[in-house]
Order: sequence, then structure tokens, then C-alpha cells
Amino acid sequence: MAAPHGPWLVADIGGTNARLGWVEGPGGDIRHVRTLPVLGHAHPHDAVRAYLDQVGPLVDGPAVPRRAALAVATAVGHDEVAFTNSHWRFSARALQQTLGLERLQVLNDFEALALSLPRLGAGQLRAIGPGLPRPEGTLAVIGPGTGLGVGGVTRTRHGWVALPGEGGHATLAPADEFESAVLAAARTRFDHVSAERLLSGIGLPVLHASVAEAMGQAVELLPAEQIVERGVAGADALCERTLDTFCAMLGGFAGSVALTLGARGGVYVGGGIVPRLGERFFQSRFRERFEAKGRFRGYLHAIPTALITDTLAALTGAAFAIEQDGV
Repeated sequence: MAAPHGPWLVADIGGTNARLGWVEGPGGDIRHVRTLPVLGHAHPHDAVRAYLDQVGPLVDGPAVPRRAALAVATAVGHDEVAFTNSHWRFSARALQQTLGLERLQVLNDFEALALSLPRLGAGQLRAIGPGLPRPEGTLAVIGPGTGLGVGGVTRTRHGWVALPGEGGHATLAPADEFESAVLAAARTRFDHVSAERLLSGIGLPVLHASVAEAMGQAVELLPAEQIVERGVAGADALCERTLDTFCAMLGGFAGSVALTLGARGGVYVGGGIVPRLGERFFQSRFRERFEAKGRFRGYLHAIPTALITDTLAALTGAAFAIEQDGV
């Protein structure tokens, strides 16, 4: 199937920021990337218009995309799209008409990130443990950012097919008595403690408070940014314990995703939080806990894990979605 003619607009829209890029056509690079704050715009249409105004003088010809693919941080399945962790909502049909697009594709942000996985090279990844993932079979990706995304992609005789889902909202499980106490503390605040409730930007303050309660300590309420900053700097023992718990529980969750999807090609870590942890993450219990699944330890030991270091990967996946859609 022939890929549609460009130019294309691609976007990766999370709860905090919208990252937008321009693609001249099939096989083209993502160019003129801009990051716009969600809170700075009342509607996605306003952000797109602001982006097109910025890049108009830079593109070849008029800044009028023929097609667009928006990777959004929420469940997708209906015309009306409402974001889980921001005020934005829109009608896909209305947005397509307003922007004058031939076609608008709206896909989950981790569906787009999953589509990028087979094309990622060694320079866009850093191994967590021995070896890098292999673009074969089924691949999975998890990503703690504002929320916690989960996606997968599997190879078929017709090409790569994304496996979108909302795995970040699956119930989080403890691995030891301390984590049981942490989850018990969180359950006093929430009826359902999902992985996202603790392993995300919105979840880090909850995790911090729950770790303090499990340790019998008073807690200073801190935003996620300060928890990360203090913990990485070694300036606050409670923040350090919070980050250590975060990495360990994220590893256990990643192992569960690998088992659920049969992601024997590899599990990738995306999102904005883990890169901020620096070497602390690579020295953490993430990989140990990834493999710690009893009788299936050997199964998981053979699955490589890696951090995605390319911040434009989801935009590449959105462009791939347009290519797959055909003329």
C-alpha cells in the first residue's frame, strides 16, 4: 500500500506538554519540533494553530498539512477525546474539519510509541542490564511521565501491528512486606491503587507520602519535581527511599507487562521521569525485580530491557501510523 503524500503534522500530547513536529512526506525526518504547554492553550486546535504560525516561515511551501496523527495520553475509541490528566477534550471530526485535513488519525500515545520501537537503533537506547531489545516477535513499552503509559507491538506477516491499552491503570501488586505497607497506606486515600497512582508524575507525591507512613515518619508534602531533585542529590533520605521504591516497583510492573504480552523481543522504558533519575536508576533494583517472578525468572532473564533516550520516538511512531494508513 502506497504511503499518502505529505506534508504531515504529528503530535505527542501528554498531560503537561504537547510536542509537535512536521514531516514532508513518507520516509521523511521529523522536523521543526516544538513543545507547547497544555495549560497555555485552551484547546488542541489553539496549540496546533500556534505551532503552524511558528513553523510557517521554516517549511517548504505553505504550512498546511494534508494529514495529521495525534498521539494522545488517554484511551481512544470514540470521536470525543477527553484527556485523563489535563483539561483538554475535542471532537476528532470537528478538529479535522477545522484544520482542513484530508485525514486525522488519533491514537493512544503509547500506541504511537510502540509503533516506533521496531525502528529504534542502538543510538536511541540505553540497555538496562545485558543486551538491547531485538525488533522481533512482540515488544512492550512502559512509560512513567505525567501518567503511566503501556503499549505493545507485534510482528505479523502484514507488518508491525500496535497493541494499545490502558495497562497503567491495572492494579499494582506488592513484592514484600514493606511494599504491602506502602500500598495499604495508599489505599486509605484511594479505593483502587493502580500502577499509575504511584509510578508516575502525579503518583510520586502519593508514593512519597505512603513510604513515609510505612516507615512511621512524618511527611513534608512535596511535588514530584522536588522529590526527584532531593532524592537524586542524596539530600533527603525519605526522597531517596521513595525513588528506590519507585524503581523497584516499576521493575516488578514491567516484568508483569512482559509476561502479559509475551514480549520476548524486549521491554522498553519511555516517559519523562526515568531519564531524570540518571545513574540512580541503572544502579537500582529495576532489573532484579523485573526478573523476580518465581518459576518464570528464566523466561524474564532472557528478555532485554532498555531506556528510550530519543525524546522524539512517539512522533516517529505517529508518522509510521500515517504511512501504514496508506493512500
